Amino acid sequence: MTILFLIRHGETPWNVEGRYQGQLDPVLTEKGQQQAESTAARLANLGFEAIYSSDLARAHQTALALAIKTGLPVQLDRRLREVHQGKWQGVVIDDIRAGWPEEIRGWETAPWQRSPPGGESLEELQVRIFAAIDEIIARHPQGTVAVFTHKLPIALLKIHYQDHPPEAIWSLLPANGAWEVFTLNPENREQA
Repeated sequence: MTILFLIRHGETPWNVEGRYQGQLDPVLTEKGQQQAESTAARLANLGFEAIYSSDLARAHQTALALAIKTGLPVQLDRRLREVHQGKWQGVVIDDIRAGWPEEIRGWETAPWQRSPPGGESLEELQVRIFAAIDEIIARHPQGTVAVFTHKLPIALLKIHYQDHPPEAIWSLLPANGAWEVFTLNPENREQA
């Protein structure tokens, strides 16, 4: 069995501002760095075999705090990135609501049927996230692994491995610096 810790990055200035980040690359705030340090301190002695991270700065910075404590390198994987939010990336939510009222309403009420304009669908995000996680599980069939990623990838993995209904996606988003733990069987990739 693989024990997988899925960890969301620490806070960024854009989290504070309500600005859609997507695959743009803001760094951590001071509070976000403190969240990274706190997460690392709580997880450091759990016997991790490997650390993986999205290549976006906010996730990588959060992962580095654990890497320093464990002595493990951070292996970057762009498939662990947040959903690409198209034209909404870098835009505050109030401006999105004003500029794309129908599109944002569709994304919030029917996210499996809609996607951000010019962005990725949840199905596309799911394909790349599942491929990355499947490879990690295959590489570490008996290991404990830390994976630093973003809120929508973690929500999709909670739906997949914890049997949450897909329509519950918005209620499954983790807070900055929070994590989920999955015990996975590499043969069938289902939660044990």
